[in-house]
Amino acid sequence: MIEASSPPAAPFEETLDRLRQVVGRLESRGDDGAPLPLEQSLELFEEGVGLAKTASGALEAAEARVEVLLADGSVKPLQGEGQVP
Repeated sequence: MIEASSPPAAPFEETLDRLRQVVGRLESRGDDGAPLPLEQSLELFEEGVGLAKTASGALEAAEARVEVLLADGSVKPLQGEGQVP
């Protein structure tokens, strides 16, 4: 049996750029000054939710990688403003 493979995930930056485009489109009006049609707005919203979930998953994966690097104590996090040493 051949398993269907999902397309490779877009890099985080591309996902974030597309999400910004979708949000911008949802916030804008058409050429005639009218709001987007409901169906088009819903399609864009659905795409945006998917993109947000993808970006969130990428951030969580990156955070997990950082936690692994910090876990053994050989790499120390930087002390930023407002952090207690």
